[in-house]
Amino acid sequence: MPKVAGIDSAVPAPAHTAPPLDESAGAPVVMIQDRLAGWVSDLTTLHELTERLVRTGSVAAAVAEVVRAGAALVGSSRGLVVLEPAPRADEHIPRTTVGLGLSHADLGQLETVPRDATSYGRLLDDTGVPRAAAESVGDVLGDPDLDPLHRDVARRLGYRATYAVSLTSETAGRIGAAVWFYDEPAEPVERQRHLVGLYARYAAEHLARLLELETARAREATIADELLPSRLPRVPGVRLAVRHRTNGRGGGDWYDALPLPEGALGLAVGSVSGSGPSALAAMGRLRASLRAYAVMEGEDPVAVLSDLELLLRLTEPARTATALFAYAEPAPRKILLAGAGHAPPLIVGERRTEFVETTLSAPLGMLSCWEAPSVELSPAPGETVLLYTDGLLRRTGDPMDRAFARLHAAAASVPRSLRDDPGAVADHVLRLVLPDGLDEPAPGADAEDVVILAALFD
Repeated sequence: MPKVAGIDSAVPAPAHTAPPLDESAGAPVVMIQDRLAGWVSDLTTLHELTERLVRTGSVAAAVAEVVRAGAALVGSSRGLVVLEPAPRADEHIPRTTVGLGLSHADLGQLETVPRDATSYGRLLDDTGVPRAAAESVGDVLGDPDLDPLHRDVARRLGYRATYAVSLTSETAGRIGAAVWFYDEPAEPVERQRHLVGLYARYAAEHLARLLELETARAREATIADELLPSRLPRVPGVRLAVRHRTNGRGGGDWYDALPLPEGALGLAVGSVSGSGPSALAAMGRLRASLRAYAVMEGEDPVAVLSDLELLLRLTEPARTATALFAYAEPAPRKILLAGAGHAPPLIVGERRTEFVETTLSAPLGMLSCWEAPSVELSPAPGETVLLYTDGLLRRTGDPMDRAFARLHAAAASVPRSLRDDPGAVADHVLRLVLPDGLDEPAPGADAEDVVILAALFD
């Protein structure tokens, strides 16, 4: 053949090139092709299952996905995952058990079996690196060494074999175990054991990261709760209720209610920019400072917010905040309030549902000198004044004008039977305004903090 595209056909093939396969050896070729096709299929399945796992954003969702995917890999229809991280010095993460094809009664029966009599229990009790990554019982009823109670539970639940794997992370150590049940005496083949072992190692690392994340979120939520009032004061002539929905990331929304001299009451809500530990710390400092200013000059809400703005500008010049402070006198039902970049309060009553007309003002920390006129209002007997943070509007997902209209419609629709309970009024508003209603957002969800402080005047 002639030389084509710089390739000389006369040059012999290199010595390391494998000779062509003999066509007569058809059976080995077919076997190799089948094996390669099986490997490709296994890798594709493993890739799809790990992709599904990585899309889970909470521990509960990830555990449910692990038990479902593992059942598909080992050829079972029932199983459970027990998540039991090693206790830490400062906190203990509760044990989590998620079952597939098992009812709560079934899980309860499995709990009656001694821990060391189950394959997954022995994996959980291993300290450090488990001695075995998996344990298999091919015939539960036919194993003479098996605990009699375990045999009775297996007979009642209708399973004959089990296969368990350990969930061990390189960073967190042993965090749990998974077990799957077979209706007949069986055992996964080598290929299935290999695949579920690879999947279990990846799942353990993913679960360890989610556990660390949710632990940090729970810690921040605890700190935020400690920085807010533990209870609301009781002042004659007014009844208070508060609803706080956190996003789990340590938001800076806060509220306060403190009794003042001569039977007065100070009400405040606010929001600090940012999230996380730094925002929580700033929120705590801001709330504590506002309490001090309210005691000294609470009758002048403008002076209270002016002092707060000066403190914020001097101590944390890179941070902004919104705030609303109201000086309430329950006996004459008189409220004097001022707001700094905050949403206007809402009055909910028998004859009216309207926003309080407050002056437009910039948030604290955005101007070299903050000052805005105060507003006076007189709620009628039985009317409720709602103070809320901007998160209530933002969490709706609507533009601000539609969010305000949605809030107004929800407040106007409060049934007459609920109007004498400030907590019921707040719950009704939350239920209609927020997409998730009274439920907390899912862990990891992108949601704003929400605060509603309701004051019902008798």
